[in-house]
Amino acid sequence: MITKRDLLRSAAIGALVAATANSTAVIAQDKAEWPSPLEAKDIAEEGFIYGLPLVMNYAVMQEFAVNRDSGQFKAPFNEINNMHQVASPEDTAIITPNSDTPYSILWLDLRAEPMVISVPAVEKDRYYSVQLIDGNTYNIGYIGSRATGTEPGSYLVVGPDWKGEKPKGIKQVFRSTTPFVFANFRTQLINVEDMPNVEKVQAGYKAQPLSAFLKQPAPTAAPEIAFVPASTAGIKDNFFQYLDAALQFVPETSRDQAIRAKLATIGIGPGKTFEFKELSLEHKAEMLIGVKQGDDKINKWLASGNKPINGWNVSSLLGDEVFFNGDWLRRAGAAKAGLYGNDAVEAMYPFTRTDATGEPLDGSKHKYTLTFPPGQLPPVNAFWSVTMYDGKSQFLVKNPINRYLINSPMLPGMQRDADGSLTLYIQKDNPGAGKEANWLPAPDGTIYLVMRLYWPKTTPPSILPAGKGTWQPPGVKRVS
Repeated sequence: MITKRDLLRSAAIGALVAATANSTAVIAQDKAEWPSPLEAKDIAEEGFIYGLPLVMNYAVMQEFAVNRDSGQFKAPFNEINNMHQVASPEDTAIITPNSDTPYSILWLDLRAEPMVISVPAVEKDRYYSVQLIDGNTYNIGYIGSRATGTEPGSYLVVGPDWKGEKPKGIKQVFRSTTPFVFANFRTQLINVEDMPNVEKVQAGYKAQPLSAFLKQPAPTAAPEIAFVPASTAGIKDNFFQYLDAALQFVPETSRDQAIRAKLATIGIGPGKTFEFKELSLEHKAEMLIGVKQGDDKINKWLASGNKPINGWNVSSLLGDEVFFNGDWLRRAGAAKAGLYGNDAVEAMYPFTRTDATGEPLDGSKHKYTLTFPPGQLPPVNAFWSVTMYDGKSQFLVKNPINRYLINSPMLPGMQRDADGSLTLYIQKDNPGAGKEANWLPAPDGTIYLVMRLYWPKTTPPSILPAGKGTWQPPGVKRVS
C-alpha cells in the first residue's frame, strides 16, 4: 500500500535529484550521531512548528534593523523610526499589516544594558499603545491608553540576565526572555488631516540607555554581531539555516529544553552549524516532508483552533510566555495568522476567508456586503476597523481610491441604511457615487478580511471572552 508519505517522499527525492543533477555530487550522510531519516523527519516537523515564529521574527528584525538595503529598513537598534503614514501595499515585511495607526518602530538591543522608553502625555480620545515583543514572539507587556493611561512616563525594558532594582523615575519594568525586543508603537490617526497631530505625539516618544537616563557612565558596548542574512521572502527556502541563526539569540528555558535538544542533534542551536547541503538525498527528502507536515499541522490548527461565528474566526491567539505555556502549535498558528498581534484585552482580530454560508470570498467572481444592524457596531473603548487583504499574500490590496480599510473614525462621512444600519460594500469595482463612501475595495481574486477591535469593551455587549462574548460579528453576504 502506497501511503501519502511515500508519495511525498518520492516527490521530494525527485525534486532534489533534479535540483542537484548539474551540481557536485551530494555528500553522503555519514555522521554516526545523526538521527535516522525518519527521526530527522519528525524533528523537522516538530522543529518547524516550534521555530516558525522565531524565524519570522528574526527575518523581520534583519529587514527592519540590520540590513540597510532590505527595502524595509527602518532604523538601527535602539533608535525610533516614526512612520508618518499608515501601511500600504508596498509594505511586505509583515503579513496582515495594520493600516489604522501609523507605526513607530523600535528594535531594542539589551545586551549591554537595559533601555528606557519614555512617552508623552496623549489626549484621552486618541488611542495609542507600545507593544513589547521579544524574540520568542511573546508579548511581554504594554504601555499605552489601556495599560498605563495617557499620562507621560518612563518605562524600563530589561534582558533575561539583568539583575537590579527599579530605578527612580521609572514607572514599570518589563522583562524580556531574549536580548532583542521589538517595541511596536501604534498611534491612532483620526483622519487624513490628523497626521500633524500624530506626528506631535510621535515626537514625544523617546528611547535611551538606562545609563543615559540616570546620567551615569555607559557600560562597555556589546560586541558587534555578524548576523546571518535573512529575509521574509527567503524563509521557505532557508528555514533551518534561519532557525539556527535565530536560536543564537533565544536563551533556552525549561519549556523548550526538549525540542532544543532534538534540534541540536541535526546541527541547529548555539554553537551548532546546520548544513542542509551536506545531507544525503534521503535525509533531505524526509526533512522536507517533515516541514510540509509541520506546515499542514499549523494550517489545520488555524482552521480548527478558532471559533467560527457567522463565517468569522474569533479567538484569542496571542499573549505572553505563560499564555502559550509551551504550546508551540498555538504560537506558530498565532504568528501565521498575524505576526505581532495583540493580546485579546488590547485588540481582538476576527478574520475570515468565507462568506456567512462558508463559501470562499472571491472578488473576481462576486460582490459582497457586510451589514452592522442598528446599535450593533463593534463594542470598543478605542476604535474598530475592517481591513481588506489579498487572500494569497495577506498583504494590502492596491485600488483606485487607495482605501485599504473602513474604520469607526470614518463613520460621520458614511451612508446609513433607512433603518439606521451600516452596510459596507465589498467588491473590486466602484459601487457608484451614492455608495462609494461605504466601499471597501477588493482584489480581483481571493479575499482575506480582518476586523480589528482596539481595546474591546469587557462588559456586555462585548466580544470578550473570545468566542463566547455577547457581541458577534455579522456575516459577509454574497449579493451577486
